[in-house]
Amino acid sequence: MAERRTLKLALIGSAAGLFSGIFGVGGGSVIVPALVLSLGYNQREAAGTSLLAITMIAAFAAALQAGYGNVHVLDGVLIGVPAIVGVLIGARVARVVPHRTLALVFSAVLLAASVELILE
Repeated sequence: MAERRTLKLALIGSAAGLFSGIFGVGGGSVIVPALVLSLGYNQREAAGTSLLAITMIAAFAAALQAGYGNVHVLDGVLIGVPAIVGVLIGARVARVVPHRTLALVFSAVLLAASVELILE
């Protein structure tokens, strides 16, 4: 049983890494739904676990992309620092919003992003 869980986690990580390398996404859009659907995490647990994984994925991917000359460091800092304020607010909101509402909002965001990419 533990081996099967470990395999699922490794597959989720591999998919997230692949998507991160190709599209610059993978954490929230791959890890969260996979944890919820395949391992029964609730939305909050999936988001928190995903954030830890994203930290490692993003650090490695950013270093690799920097090696290819694809990173604008100042722009990344100007996006990242204010994002910390958003994280603080978002984490507090997520603690009081019902799990089902979080899942529906997350699904709507993924759907809207999908439609936007298709229409682009």
